[in-house]
Amino acid sequence: MKIGFIGVGSMAQAIIQGLLKAEFVPAQDILVHSAHRDHYEKYASQYGLTPQESNAAVAKESDLVVLAVVPAIAADVLAEIRGELSVKKTLISLVSGISLDRLEELTDYNLPILRSLPNINSEFGQGMTAVCANENLKGDRKAQAISMYAATGNVAELEESQFSVFSAISGSAVAYVDFFIDSLSRAGVKYGFTKQQATQIAAQTTLGSAQSLMASKKSPAEMIDKVSSPGGDTIAGILAMEEAGFLPAVIKGIDATIAKSTGSN
Repeated sequence: MKIGFIGVGSMAQAIIQGLLKAEFVPAQDILVHSAHRDHYEKYASQYGLTPQESNAAVAKESDLVVLAVVPAIAADVLAEIRGELSVKKTLISLVSGISLDRLEELTDYNLPILRSLPNINSEFGQGMTAVCANENLKGDRKAQAISMYAATGNVAELEESQFSVFSAISGSAVAYVDFFIDSLSRAGVKYGFTKQQATQIAAQTTLGSAQSLMASKKSPAEMIDKVSSPGGDTIAGILAMEEAGFLPAVIKGIDATIAKSTGSN
């Protein structure tokens, strides 16, 4: 199976790195092309990928054609590769804001298509990806397309109407979690740790907490209660954060993200 990436920006590279780490396909079976020759040829050479001379060449030679360009040029790129797409290939779109209906309109109404929203953690095998397939993609073909993302983390099959919310609490939230870790580390610096020490402590604690939560099958509230002794330090900190507006601030951040992505702000 050959996987072709049209566009090799940060998200495409995260997925490619995840696939290479998982040994999902041999490196040479990952084909790449982007607008900047120096960029994609250097990247391909560094990791043993196969560069292609054009977007159309990527589409022609690939079984899974991954569209990883910015929304502004997606229609032009699809017009360029449309003649190389067929029912024997699967188009996988990473492009935000372009629906399955629109992708079909720009290509072929018989084409198998998977719309996806991965996040940057895919690079380390810890990605969280939302997917939605059109009616032409089913059975083994659908499983094959989804398996690409399963190799880089977890996958949730959602309705398209849920994509903007998913993007806010998964895609954008990578930055929000890092913001929280950075805030913890700055607090550590306030009390004498170096920034490097404090960041390592805060990041590992965040990682361990997330893994423990998922392994426990408990709710976050239940895990908070396990740590919060009556009259103790932790509950004092929780209450102080609540008083400062921690929860409303998080909700407002998600609201703003969704509003921006849907154009409703």
